Amino acid sequence: MDLESPTPPNTRRRGEELEAAILEAAWEQLLTGYPNFTYDAIAKRAQTSKPVLYRRWPSREELLEATLAWRGAHDRLPIPDTGELRGDLLALLRSANRRPERFLGLLSAQIGGYYDAAGLTPGSLRDRFIGTGPTALSTVYRRAADRGELDGDRLTPRIAAVPFDLFRMQLFLTLQPLADEELVSIVDEVFLPLVAPRREIA
Repeated sequence: MDLESPTPPNTRRRGEELEAAILEAAWEQLLTGYPNFTYDAIAKRAQTSKPVLYRRWPSREELLEATLAWRGAHDRLPIPDTGELRGDLLALLRSANRRPERFLGLLSAQIGGYYDAAGLTPGSLRDRFIGTGPTALSTVYRRAADRGELDGDRLTPRIAAVPFDLFRMQLFLTLQPLADEELVSIVDEVFLPLVAPRREIA
């Protein structure tokens, strides 16, 4: 009887599987700080070689942008449907607050000297992370407008960004999740009064 163990199957990763493993490793490495975001460290974490990385992303900046785009696409916030604008906004903020690493990885890139090397802005990195197309927040706003809960004329791009701009600012200042009362304050005290439909005076 042949007791020789069978040859193990080929477990070499290729194509999309390999790329996903590299970008996941790159994201985890980014969370340790942008200065640590190196080809050596990422290749070691992904259990691959540096030439494999260089063939796909010839520069560190390209690798960072690909990492942010990949993570953003694979970590979308779920779209809530509580039936009201206030409930939906709080659900979105609470969901983001439970996963602060989504924003802390972006922060690491923002404060790590990336702009000097690549000539981009914080907004450029955010756009790569968010991607194109409708977001959960824009869907919440559209539904609220359809229900008559907000004044579309008052919802300028700057005001639309207020809830998550305030959330990110507080998160970046403390590097800690926000208390729930802070999320409620952002919605109730700041945002909703800015977009509430104006009432006609009889």
